[in-house]
Amino acid sequence: MVGESPPIRVLIVDDQVLMREGLRKLLEIEPGIEVVGAAVDGAEALALLTSPEGAAVDLVLADARMPVMDGVTMIERLREDRPELPVVVLTTFDEDELVLGALRAGAKGYLLKDTMPEHLADAVRRAARGEFVLGSSATESLVGVLLKAPGDVVAEAEREDGGSAAGPGEGVLSQREEEAARLVGDGASNREIARSLFISEGTARNHVTNILRKLNLRDRTRLALWVSGRDG
Repeated sequence: MVGESPPIRVLIVDDQVLMREGLRKLLEIEPGIEVVGAAVDGAEALALLTSPEGAAVDLVLADARMPVMDGVTMIERLREDRPELPVVVLTTFDEDELVLGALRAGAKGYLLKDTMPEHLADAVRRAARGEFVLGSSATESLVGVLLKAPGDVVAEAEREDGGSAAGPGEGVLSQREEEAARLVGDGASNREIARSLFISEGTARNHVTNILRKLNLRDRTRLALWVSGRDG
């Protein structure tokens, strides 16, 4: 049709075949979006994007954590060859450090895999136009950094530079993780945490997983004991 805009040509990068195929089917039914390829990790995506065939790609939709090469590393290296190419991270992980790392590397967006299909399609269109697209958890991470007291920022910088760090079992939790930890301490399930914090159940599950990892705890029972001991 004369005057019709060309489709946004998308490359999907994810190590899970079901996710790759699911995203392909989801996006290909959207008007103005065409999936032109898929890669199983950042290294394969880089090889494709820096080849002559890669010139056909308008936007990359990539997971954050993958074997061989993760999404953040891929974005950093892609900036050297194709700095104009927008990359939107689509992942199950909403850790503050990962969100900020992806955005600092040059990601145009950060979304979780529980994003509604219509919101994902809209994010692809907006990112292709040069806009930043952030899910609610990524926005919370950025707001949390902006609201940190100067002393907190300095302390975090010292930890990153190898200065004083939290001891074993004393990982630093984000504000949202603190709220989720307290709810676990009260015996809340992931569904109850999601309702209390107005987030999805998948995001609540991710918060609990991140908390257990940061605190080096094995399960929710030990987390509840940790919360009780700290608050007591």
